[in-house]
Amino acid sequence: MKWRHRLAVFVLCLLSSSSMVIQAADWPGYGGPNRDGTCPETGLKATWPKSGPPLAWTFEKTGTGYGGPAVVAGTVYILGTEGKTETAFALSPEGKLLWKAPIGPMFDFDSNAWSGGPNSTPAVAEGKVVALGSQGILVCLDAKDGKEIWKIDLPSAMAAEVNPVGGGPDKMGWGYSWSPIIEEGQVIITPGGQGGLVAALDLATGKVNWRSTAVKSAATYSTAAIGTIAGQKQIVALTQEGPVGVSFKDGSLLWAFKKEAPYPDVVCPTPILSGDFVYLSVGYGAGAERLSIKASGSAQAAESVWSEKEIANNNGGVILSAGKVYGYHLTRGWQCQDLETGKKVWESKRGALGAGSLLIADGKIFAVAEEKGEVGLIQAKADKYTELAKFKLPKESALRKPRGKVWTHPVLSDGKLYVRDQDLLFCFTVK
Repeated sequence: MKWRHRLAVFVLCLLSSSSMVIQAADWPGYGGPNRDGTCPETGLKATWPKSGPPLAWTFEKTGTGYGGPAVVAGTVYILGTEGKTETAFALSPEGKLLWKAPIGPMFDFDSNAWSGGPNSTPAVAEGKVVALGSQGILVCLDAKDGKEIWKIDLPSAMAAEVNPVGGGPDKMGWGYSWSPIIEEGQVIITPGGQGGLVAALDLATGKVNWRSTAVKSAATYSTAAIGTIAGQKQIVALTQEGPVGVSFKDGSLLWAFKKEAPYPDVVCPTPILSGDFVYLSVGYGAGAERLSIKASGSAQAAESVWSEKEIANNNGGVILSAGKVYGYHLTRGWQCQDLETGKKVWESKRGALGAGSLLIADGKIFAVAEEKGEVGLIQAKADKYTELAKFKLPKESALRKPRGKVWTHPVLSDGKLYVRDQDLLFCFTVK
């Protein structure tokens, strides 16, 4: 029997060397292991000292950008800039540079006082890293050494467009800010434009498998969501006019929900999919809405269940946990909203943690306040707003533009909390 055991070990070694196994503690792309902002880890600290949890390391050379890290098997993948070149970086579990790879020139314009550099989180799977630069260059890199496997310039190759509402050049706006998704050997992207809002690429080659030609909307800054609704696996993406659902199989349009008036400004948060419902939150005067998606012949139909002004979220994201949605309403505070009714359950009071982004793990909200660079720990419970701890990041980036803030979403992987302020990537031990 010994030879059988040795053969099994040999096969396992071959498999581990040729592909990347995603583990439970990983955060392999935007939104984490479930792409919904939640993390299954438990045993996390229930509070922190005033100085914050232990700082494991700081990496100070990611340059400018708001993109968050992806973490697989302890290796951290993140986008930033080196000089005026948008760059992908890979860091060891100890925060040391393993490799870096150029993506393309940094997108910027004269009146831009908010951002510069990539705003996307890379997706990591099957030994590959797929990364999007803010100028629309999509690259696939070898996760081991950063060598380029394929590259696509979306504006030139696919006539891709970003809706410029809220500022920025025509067809570019503030630059490409959604994050790619790897699912079933495909890369799901939202290039936007007359050729179709959503597309699926072959992960190995970058070849276009399909494009949603029936949806000719420009891209927003929102990352799409994937799930099965009313029996159909689909991709739900936000346009300026409202959400759409397209088939995961071929990109055909399943349903569209056109709002009475387009969203008034930039559209950033990712839709939440729950059962046969879609939850939307958009800021700058829009609000939150719950849609019901039902089969309608060979297609589907969407109708509004409720629409409320609660959690009009600008860019920090919203997360569903145990039937409640948590997020920040920029003109009010942190809020908990009931998914079933849309009614507000609780709201933070004056003096609480400021507006920001979040993730949820172990019954707690890990939040990063965009204005002061504070990190807060909040109970993810429906009874009331309870702040368990709060601390300020140990250092502030000198590279932020005059009106830029700490907009990168936090990431949690294997008991480590990652928080970014431009060139500074902090890694804290929270377990």
